[in-house]
Amino acid sequence: MRTVSLALLLLPLTGGAAVKSVSTVAELQTALSSAKAGDEIVLEDGTYTVNANLSCAAEGTQAAPITVRAKNRHAALVRFNALEGFKVSGRYWTFDGLTVEGICANDESCEHAFHVTGHAENFVLRNSRVRDFNAQLKVNAAQNGSGVWEMPHRGLIENNELYDTHVRATGTPVTKLNIDTGDDWVVRDNELHDFGKQGSISYGAFMKSGGKRGLFERNRVLCAKDQPAGSDTRIGLSFGGGGTGNAYCAPAFDPTVPCSPEHTDGIIRNNIVANCSDAAVYLNKAANTRVLFNTFMNNGLGVDFRYAASTGQATGNVMSSVVRNRDSSTGTFSANRTGVTSSEWAAWYVAPAKGDLTLKGDVSALIGAAPRNTLAPEDFCARPRPASATLGALEHSLGNCAAGTGGGTDGGTSGGVDAGTGVDAGTGGGTDAGTSVDAGTGGIIPDAGTGPEEDPRGDDDGGGCSASPGLLPALLALLAPLALRRRARR
Repeated sequence: MRTVSLALLLLPLTGGAAVKSVSTVAELQTALSSAKAGDEIVLEDGTYTVNANLSCAAEGTQAAPITVRAKNRHAALVRFNALEGFKVSGRYWTFDGLTVEGICANDESCEHAFHVTGHAENFVLRNSRVRDFNAQLKVNAAQNGSGVWEMPHRGLIENNELYDTHVRATGTPVTKLNIDTGDDWVVRDNELHDFGKQGSISYGAFMKSGGKRGLFERNRVLCAKDQPAGSDTRIGLSFGGGGTGNAYCAPAFDPTVPCSPEHTDGIIRNNIVANCSDAAVYLNKAANTRVLFNTFMNNGLGVDFRYAASTGQATGNVMSSVVRNRDSSTGTFSANRTGVTSSEWAAWYVAPAKGDLTLKGDVSALIGAAPRNTLAPEDFCARPRPASATLGALEHSLGNCAAGTGGGTDGGTSGGVDAGTGVDAGTGGGTDAGTSVDAGTGGIIPDAGTGPEEDPRGDDDGGGCSASPGLLPALLALLAPLALRRRARR
């Protein structure tokens, strides 16, 4: 924790809003508890060690969100020795440029870095690094004082790096982005890597519990990167996850009403998923899901449609294993390249196990092999695809990406990674999926009908917070010295 405290600086804005410059935990707690619509809470460089959750209950608005940001990206380190970190329950909150770390002695004691719940609509987390929690983000519905269930719709998670420094030893779920309930969530341009649950199953990210219209795009998910893979089971992206107890499933929230479908009208496009011992994509009771133009390398399974409620299509993907239906699902498959071997990946790309898809060899067999899909008009680097598109996440007809990729690893570039190396992930271990679960057996993904997958601590009644994309231009002009240096969006 910083030993030198700066006084809480209040610069008046319109309608009573303020810029609050904080440099101690006490000042941060005060700024959050007294926040008003339009406030900007700016963390000075330094370390903030927090031993209890930080409540974010104030209400922002679309025109005047509440923003919590680092003065210099990643230079404010918030360390939580607490079950939850930012426990947020108000609308329109944004968190930008922070480094957030769990430091609990026992993994079960660091559950969520951000817990977003109830009517916490329009939550935004961007440009941040979050590590060592069972769920870096937990999202769920909650009952209000009248007993009505409220859901946190329209969240945005972009350009973040989410990872763990060790396999989690816990009896609670391990999922870096655990999004239960809520419609229209967008997860894009993130780097998720090195996550696992000792002796059990973990996910990079999922949306479930009756949500609709979720979007995963342009993310890079490396189940094992800087650390070797263990004997645990790792899954990349999912609609449906491990399933939901009926009482916690939208819209009925009724123990007698089955949670089916778990998710509807989701899209998974232009992602890179590698080194997962089980499926790159698992669809559990996921209705009308579109899995479009992704690259799935060295995973135990490519795309797994499961149960009768799972419908949709998988088109334009490149993968080590296969795409399949099981347990009465009815997905349709077209123009996918399956069964790619480790030697083929190595011939095509510089370091595929590290997520580096810089071109090395002849990929002409992938170029122009599928018609452009209107639901995936761009590639992993947000470049427009031609009428005849390349299979996989990258449009190779355009060469290597000049803009890099998301991931939040470098605040100085729009892509977040070294722009000079295409999609070079830098360093990292990566592992071959040769020891993964046999794709023909369906792995050990649990039956979604066996009850709630959720945290048995019963945290579904917690707080929440949400945010809009940015400050109003007038506020930015007024606050030029302290204004948020936002990434130039494509």
